[in-house]
Amino acid sequence: MPVELDDKTTKIFDEIKGLTFLQTAGLVKAFEDEFGITAAAAPVAVAAAGGGGDAGGDDASSEVSVILKSAGGNKIAVLKEVRAITGLGLKEAKELVDSAPKEIKEGIEKKEADEIAEKLKAAGADVEVK
Repeated sequence: MPVELDDKTTKIFDEIKGLTFLQTAGLVKAFEDEFGITAAAAPVAVAAAGGGGDAGGDDASSEVSVILKSAGGNKIAVLKEVRAITGLGLKEAKELVDSAPKEIKEGIEKKEADEIAEKLKAAGADVEVK
């Protein structure tokens, strides 16, 4: 589902797309410092906000969470998968993996959760879907 931006925000977004990786990392850090937020919290907030489309009772019961219980023996492979799944930066993903047990994704459909769990298990992680 694409996000609609006004002209001013589109211009800013286009400028950000032209930044180098280090410039983008600095910008993210500045946002974190200025507004007291972390990039690690953003996917959780988006996932929580995105679940409000239908008001049916069955949808709420089918939403589950993927919990990383441990990285297992191949931490680097698990770290790469966590980054791919969450969109986090290297530092934030490493902190998440190091702080296991930790929720990777919450409020998602069971099918998506099972797919994520399989990817993490294939990388060597111990994962639980709740």
